[in-house]
Amino acid sequence: MINTETTSNISAAELQSLLAAGQCCLIDVREPVEHVEEHLPRALLIPAGELEKRCSEIDRTKPVVVMCRGGARGAKAAAVLQARGFTGVRNLEGGIMAWKAAGQAVSTSARKALPLMRQVQIVIGACVLAGALLAVTVDPRWVWLCAFFGAGLIFAGTTGSCGMAMLIEKLSWNNAPCKTGDSCCS
Repeated sequence: MINTETTSNISAAELQSLLAAGQCCLIDVREPVEHVEEHLPRALLIPAGELEKRCSEIDRTKPVVVMCRGGARGAKAAAVLQARGFTGVRNLEGGIMAWKAAGQAVSTSARKALPLMRQVQIVIGACVLAGALLAVTVDPRWVWLCAFFGAGLIFAGTTGSCGMAMLIEKLSWNNAPCKTGDSCCS
């Protein structure tokens, strides 16, 4: 269990000062689809699920600040980094929502996509509905399609790993090309 209680927070105003002086490495731990829609201009995107394996991309010579949408994922990510030997890691209190509420600028895109979990819910719901309708109208063995997706949901819920989300995340509309030099950590 990761202890998020030892994570210190940073306000939007404090972070703005650090960024303006080039004195921190800002890590956005949201998913690519969230980052594409809006992000802090110099944030390095490393989704929370990839953080442990991508720690080497983070500049250890600067203080590290993590951010997410509302602060919860950021606190967990900060705890992960601290467990990996990073010191003085801070979490943007209230995430990008607090950043915007403080009147700070974000980079936005006209490109909008549904959040990843909503996409997963739509695909699984459509497949279960199709399986049920086919089982009733064509052949009762189509019920196994429903069972397959039900088993997948149970697996995802018990392990925290959703194969459908991993597949959907790789689709072109969920991935934005990274802009070189658009990070405070590069």
